[in-house]
Amino acid sequence: MAAKSNMSFLEHLEELRWRLVRAAIVVILFASIIWWFQAEIMQNVFLSMKSKDFITFKLLCKYFGVCIEEIPVRMQSTTVAGQFTYAISMSLLGGVVLGFPFIFYQLWAFIKPGLKFKEKKMARGIVFYVSILFFSGILFGYFVVAPLSIQFFGSFQITGEIENIFTINSYMSTILSTVFYTGLFFLFPIVTYFLTRIGLFDAAFLRKYRKHAIVVILIIAAVVTPPDILSQVIVSIPILLLYEISILVAARSEKNRENQQ
Repeated sequence: MAAKSNMSFLEHLEELRWRLVRAAIVVILFASIIWWFQAEIMQNVFLSMKSKDFITFKLLCKYFGVCIEEIPVRMQSTTVAGQFTYAISMSLLGGVVLGFPFIFYQLWAFIKPGLKFKEKKMARGIVFYVSILFFSGILFGYFVVAPLSIQFFGSFQITGEIENIFTINSYMSTILSTVFYTGLFFLFPIVTYFLTRIGLFDAAFLRKYRKHAIVVILIIAAVVTPPDILSQVIVSIPILLLYEISILVAARSEKNRENQQ
């Protein structure tokens, strides 16, 4: 096979196509496994989140004295294909999450040969670090943000005469989007590193808007958590730490860029 630098545009497209095909195969394999165990996963992974016996609520009660009562909510599907649609969505998104390291590796393997030596050195170990941050975000979203959101909205009632009956669409959308986007949010330090390297912003910019970021983070925490200080702190602290880590990453990236000039 010809060296990648000598490949034509069509050959590049062909390589990208096959890398995407490999990534799709891995997603489908994981999705098929999730589909096979969909009932167990739906019951034990998702529907369990509205129970007071969910591990997050048990730990809050045991170590912080914040005990959650059973969330007064019932589930229903209001469309013909509602349950089938979300079984598919759950399987595919689960396949993407589980296959994320391989998917990212395929994209990185396509991009990497076109980079300069210094750029390759700068990004050494990126697949590992991106995967760790992504899965850390997924775990944080699943065990902290999503259950606190479900608990708050499931327990909130304007009046006792109005019963909370969630549709499977609304319930699953809340959990899946919260968990997946939290995983992506945890990639912020990596994004910061590369944006600093190419000069789009620097550590001074992040420090300048730190107060604004804190306000935004606290507002987000207040929206997605029950109206108590402890829950807001639990959600806010990791996000604030990510922001501070991003400042340190940006500062180090600037220093490395200056040393190479």
